[in-house]
Amino acid sequence: MISVLSVITATVVGLMVGVEFAVAFVVNPIVLRLPAGPSLEARAHGGRMLGRAMPFWYIGSLILIAALTALAWGTPSAAASLVAAALLAVSIIMSVALLVPINNRSVTWTAEDHPADWREQHQRWDRLHYARVAVLVAALVLVLVAVAR
Repeated sequence: MISVLSVITATVVGLMVGVEFAVAFVVNPIVLRLPAGPSLEARAHGGRMLGRAMPFWYIGSLILIAALTALAWGTPSAAASLVAAALLAVSIIMSVALLVPINNRSVTWTAEDHPADWREQHQRWDRLHYARVAVLVAALVLVLVAVAR
């Protein structure tokens, strides 16, 4: 049971971190350099699409890590998975408190209707997202340490 859960957890969390990494270091830098209209449309579409999927992915990942921690309790793996769960919880709090408010505003922006500081707001979101990605990468490393033991 723990072997199957380990593979599922590492896969689900790894894919989520990969998506967030790609958004941070590939997609958003490209989109931010586009002219206002296409950039705003791309960010709004991405924000809506990922805004619907990521809450389930984050919560599902947290549940998987918590289950892994519970099954591994009393073993050396438990500490690594427990810290991974805590880091994922931190990333969820960061998301809700810092990133979601910016995202909720930006998904409504169009080429014709957007604030003058839209690039700065997107850059702020990106800086916060870099911090979240760092937390997520640390959580993933700890999940991998936990499942490798």
